[in-house]
Amino acid sequence: MAIIETEAALHEAHRDNHTHRDVNGGWLRPAVFGAMDGLVSNLALMTGVAGGSVAQQTIVITGLAGLAAGAFSMAAGEYTSVASQRELVQAELDIERRELRKHPVDEERELAELYVSRGVEPELAREVARQLSKDPEQALEIHAREELGIDPGDLPSPPVAAVSSFGAFALGALLPVLPYLFGATVLWPALLLSLIGLFACGAVVAKVTARSWWFSGLRQLALGGAAAGVTYALGSLFGTAVG
Repeated sequence: MAIIETEAALHEAHRDNHTHRDVNGGWLRPAVFGAMDGLVSNLALMTGVAGGSVAQQTIVITGLAGLAAGAFSMAAGEYTSVASQRELVQAELDIERRELRKHPVDEERELAELYVSRGVEPELAREVARQLSKDPEQALEIHAREELGIDPGDLPSPPVAAVSSFGAFALGALLPVLPYLFGATVLWPALLLSLIGLFACGAVVAKVTARSWWFSGLRQLALGGAAAGVTYALGSLFGTAVG
C-alpha cells in the first residue's frame, strides 16, 4: 500500500513539474514581434525625419502616417501569407486524400514502414497502421502529421492573422508618437519611451526563448537604438544636403 501511494505521489509530482513552454510561441510570439516591428520601424522613421530639423507637426504627421501605412501593410501581408499557406496545405491534403482513396493498401504499408523506421517492431507497426487506417479521416490526419508535419484541424486563420498583426503593429508604432500627442516638443521623450518599450518587448520575448529577460531586453534595446541612431544621422545628413 505504501509503495502504491509513493508511486502515485511521484506520478503527481512528475505531472505537475513536467510542463513545457509553448515552443511555437502561440499568440505571444506574433503579438510581441508585431509590436516590436511597429515600434522599431516607426521610431526609426520619426528619428530620421527629426534629424532633418523639421517642424514638430511634420514629425507627428510622419509618425501617424507610418503607423497607418505599416499596420495596413502588415495586415495585408499576413493575410496573403497565411491564406497562401493554408491553400497550399489544403492542396496537399487533397492529394493525400485521393491517394488514400485510390491506394489504401499502399498508404497503409507506407505508414507501417514509417513506424518501423522509428523503431517499432514490424508486426506491431503493421497492426497499428491497420487500426489507424480504418477511419479515412483519422488516416488522413495521421498521414498529414507524419508526412507533411501539419495538423489539419489546427490551420492558421488569415483574418485572425491580419487583425492581430494590424493591432500589434499599430500598438508598437503608437508608442513613439504618444509624447508628441501629449504635448512634447522635442524628440527625447519619444526616444526614451520607445527605448523602454523596446526593452520591455525584448524581455517578454524571453518567455518563448531560453534567454534571460534582461539579455533579450538589452539586445532589443541595442538593436532598436542603433536603428534610430542610424536613421537620425541619415536624416541630419540629407536635411543638410537638401537645405
